[in-house]
Amino acid sequence: MSWVKVGVIVPSSNTTVEREFNKIFVEPDVTIHSARITLREVNLKGLEEMEKETERAAAELRTANVDVIAYACTTGSLFKGPKHHEEIKQRIEGITGIKAVATAGAVLDALKHLNARNVLVVTPYIDELNVKEREFLEANGFRVIDIRGLGIVDNTVIGALDPRTAYEAALNAVRQAKDEFDALFISCTNWRTFEIINQLEKGVGKPVISSNSATLWSVIRALDIKVKLRFSLGTLFGSFI
Repeated sequence: MSWVKVGVIVPSSNTTVEREFNKIFVEPDVTIHSARITLREVNLKGLEEMEKETERAAAELRTANVDVIAYACTTGSLFKGPKHHEEIKQRIEGITGIKAVATAGAVLDALKHLNARNVLVVTPYIDELNVKEREFLEANGFRVIDIRGLGIVDNTVIGALDPRTAYEAALNAVRQAKDEFDALFISCTNWRTFEIINQLEKGVGKPVISSNSATLWSVIRALDIKVKLRFSLGTLFGSFI
């Protein structure tokens, strides 16, 4: 495999995307290159301010000649409505000429690929962001049977959570779900999930995706490459890895 450079735009307080992406590839010639956009608190005001730095970050990654750019923030690519992810993608591609993906759009594509219409969602977010996420998913044709958050606003706190926190929060949501669901979605690119997705799938008996697994899946699709992963990330990756 020739050298493949994956560019990621991450919130400045995100400590998980690079950690998970750097660990997952077997091939040493797939490398991660990031640009940061300022985010302190995960709320609507913080996301609004952060987005203003998108073009600057994209232009920085262009100078590294990356092969794809991922806007790795879930709520940051959906809080303005059902097509927000597409607008982000177009802005990045317009200034760089490089193919781009945005996490919220990657989640939609992943759920469609899994033929999942009814979705159970778990997040670390406060209520104002859970409302936006539900609205986004439902506006794009999905039924959110429930969405449960941890109420955390400090992004460094989210990044410090052990993956077992996501596992336990997801199982708790499954136990309390009153309707059947087709897939479980763990939202937030700063919430560590790669270590627990496969185990959680086996325990739940349904496909499980996270913001980072969906983003990675979309990146690999955009690159149109075959790769080997160090460990399983569940049903989503079975068709082409």
